[in-house]
Amino acid sequence: MSSEERAPVGVDTSRPSVARVYDYMLGGKDNFAVDRQAGQMALQITPDGHLAARANRGFLRRAVRHLVAEAGIRQFLDIGSGLPTQGNVHEIAHQIDPQVRVVYVDSDPMVLAHGRVLLDSSPMTTVIQADIRNPAEILENSEVRSMIDFAEPVGVLLLGILHHLGDDEDPGAVAAVYRDAVPAGSLLAISHFHNPGDRHPEAAKKALVVEKIFNQTMGTGRWRHHDEIVGYFGDFELLEPGLVPLPEWRAEPDDEPSAQTDTYHTFVGGVARKL
Repeated sequence: MSSEERAPVGVDTSRPSVARVYDYMLGGKDNFAVDRQAGQMALQITPDGHLAARANRGFLRRAVRHLVAEAGIRQFLDIGSGLPTQGNVHEIAHQIDPQVRVVYVDSDPMVLAHGRVLLDSSPMTTVIQADIRNPAEILENSEVRSMIDFAEPVGVLLLGILHHLGDDEDPGAVAAVYRDAVPAGSLLAISHFHNPGDRHPEAAKKALVVEKIFNQTMGTGRWRHHDEIVGYFGDFELLEPGLVPLPEWRAEPDDEPSAQTDTYHTFVGGVARKL
């Protein structure tokens, strides 16, 4: 039986999916030929694209550890979570505190299908299918409300998702809704494709080429400039070291040294606190 035949109901295998292309870049198996083709086209321009995906997972791991161990966050809303893979948010958080609650959100029906299986035995986690562009659908969801207490600080994760919103979809306004929904003491983590401009002109050129490929194959993908991305944090206080290439955000002694070249300056992340 082919992988296409094993696709969950509602999964379109004729078009690449953001979640499945990311899974391919991470070396996962929950992807189809159309996803691999899209990923391979991008890798022709930036051969270390798979390292950028791994850097994003490393950033997630360090950010979640900080939010739980140092900031005291005990509930997470992970929007655009992608397909389950090694080192999911609840796995990282539960190493520190098994009572941390996590809600995963993704628009891909395959994420819902796989997530339900993975999380079936975890009462502190749930997954819903919803689109980041419809904040009310997420914030008012009964499963979200049963898991997240919006009177207490929340860790909001928007990792690798805002760059899949076009300028016409106003990602700044979308991010603002989630910022406004959480109380003081909450933290927001964002990772985003980045065009470094004149500071790294060769990387900027490749960013534009890969951006074109992403839009031709998946219909999404914006490599934005530093100030645009910082704007998504609004009036939250950006924690040190600010918005930086992913391997530079609070690197830990046991981290694998980054071997990125082409993508090093084109994927950045940061964490900010609501005062």
